[in-house]
Amino acid sequence: MLTKVGADKFLDLSLELPVIDVRSPGEYENGHIPGAYNIPLFDDMERSVVGKKYKQVNRKAAIFAGLEFVGPKITSFVKQARKIARKDKILVHCWRGGMRSETIAWLFRVAGLKPYVLTGGYQAYRKYIREKLSAKQKMFILGGMTGCGKTEILYEMEKQGQQVIDLECFANHKGSAFGALGQKNQPSTEQFTNNLFDAWKSLDADKTVWIEDESKNIGSVTIPDELYEKISKAPVVVVEMGKKLRIKRLVKEYSLFDPQYLEQSIMKIQKRLGGLNTQNCIKAVREKKFAKAIDISLTYYDKAYRFGLEKKKKRIVGSYMAKDEAIHVTTRYIIDIAKKDLKLPDSGL
Repeated sequence: MLTKVGADKFLDLSLELPVIDVRSPGEYENGHIPGAYNIPLFDDMERSVVGKKYKQVNRKAAIFAGLEFVGPKITSFVKQARKIARKDKILVHCWRGGMRSETIAWLFRVAGLKPYVLTGGYQAYRKYIREKLSAKQKMFILGGMTGCGKTEILYEMEKQGQQVIDLECFANHKGSAFGALGQKNQPSTEQFTNNLFDAWKSLDADKTVWIEDESKNIGSVTIPDELYEKISKAPVVVVEMGKKLRIKRLVKEYSLFDPQYLEQSIMKIQKRLGGLNTQNCIKAVREKKFAKAIDISLTYYDKAYRFGLEKKKKRIVGSYMAKDEAIHVTTRYIIDIAKKDLKLPDSGL
């Protein structure tokens, strides 16, 4: 008899045991449980054939087609699973927790392994994520204009004992038209959510989590509705910084990139910058006058930020004017602002 477990138990077990995703490579690539191994029962073509047999003929025809595909690969499945298994135990799932996971789990049992099958499959896992992201969680949003070092502050907060979620890290994108520079390829929105939840599930709900102020979309990925609703309602602490200092910081960050990539990024906002500003900005990049190029670009980004800040003004609980000082000093002041808003100095911030 197969041992089936729900998503909660399955994820608890995954802290110690390896996960095998038996879906096709295409399904796995679009989104999978972080850290899961892909041992596909069918490749993408085989899955398509079996699916058509099921829809156009009947279930029996689909099963026989599947057996023909699986037969020659049985030994390989067992060898791979044995290498991965921990103390002969292993976790298995497919899309719905149906025939694919049950078939390969049966095979693993025959081979002497003890598989645990995820009830409802990957579909149940995704539902579980939505439920958990909908649960209550104390939160503060860190706002601030482009170049004021919000991401650095987040990581300093973590060093100072705060709970932090860096959405841009999971998105492989810094949010702006220049946000893809120096980053890995972005994941699918589905995988972004899975990776995000992998960190989210470890949060203490009784303690505050800090998240950087973000738009709904970060590059090509979208923040899940359940989380974005929280972000849209959470109190905001704003870090302020003079334009000259922000330009200095941004020059240090972006002047290292190939000017060709900088020009491509500028072209993404040409409609918002305007024709003349776009021309002057590109000219400045070509002449390696990066401070001037950034100054021009900030005319758009600062305007957009002020517009967004106006919408959030009822949620702003305080701000801090950061100078060219140690990042830990700025961070401490921002945390203190949040503590005063909660009126609980030992609140778990």
